[in-house]
Amino acid sequence: MAPTVYSFSSTNDLSSGLNAFVEKESRAAIESHGAFSVAISGGSLPKLLSKDLVHNNKVDFSKWHIFWADERCVGHNDDDSNYKEVKKTLLDNVSIPADHIHPIHEAYAINKQTKEAADDYERQLKSYFGDDGFPQFDLILLGMGPDGHCCSLFPGHPLLQENKLWVAPINDSPKPPPERITLTLPVVNHAKSVVFVTAGEGKQEMVQKIIEQPALQLPCQLVQARQVHWFVDDAAAGKLNKSSYGQYKL
Repeated sequence: MAPTVYSFSSTNDLSSGLNAFVEKESRAAIESHGAFSVAISGGSLPKLLSKDLVHNNKVDFSKWHIFWADERCVGHNDDDSNYKEVKKTLLDNVSIPADHIHPIHEAYAINKQTKEAADDYERQLKSYFGDDGFPQFDLILLGMGPDGHCCSLFPGHPLLQENKLWVAPINDSPKPPPERITLTLPVVNHAKSVVFVTAGEGKQEMVQKIIEQPALQLPCQLVQARQVHWFVDDAAAGKLNKSSYGQYKL
């Protein structure tokens, strides 16, 4: 099934639309099973996500559980840390209980122990979700790399074939730092909803390839969860056919 693409006139409007979508998904999950499980990636995503969300008093953050879709093996205060960016933009500004926040094991990360870090993170997931089949996140929020990668799943990399692990180590990321951990493709595809968020004119060529040239089989195109949405600004949608996208109804 083709993803649903929403384009917004500006990044401010994109953040507003994303805020409304996340509020709706959070409310539905909490009404359904009392919690909202979210995995988030890095890059510009945390800032775009948090701009309006941190001011949204309709969201019950006390029921959120935050995980990371991928993480660099660095300390939590390192500028390369996805945790650090999410903490600065979101976690420091909303009331999510500390034991509902699930970062990578910092000691393993600092020591570049990728296998130990991945194994530990998989244990964290199993502690929350149980181990009867792949976990089902309520929402996974992802960015898009300039090569079409998502999480730390890169074009042509053997990890794209992984079908048993929930969390995998990677020591040869083509984008530094090379040592990382990542959710695997089956875990991403088992989510109830996946949202890609990207903005800027520099992204328009890759956005066009991903949305309109599915035969390329880029990592972003291999994400085929129950619902896949793209939230982009008009600059990133600049090369898309008008029929490929619509407007999100706030």
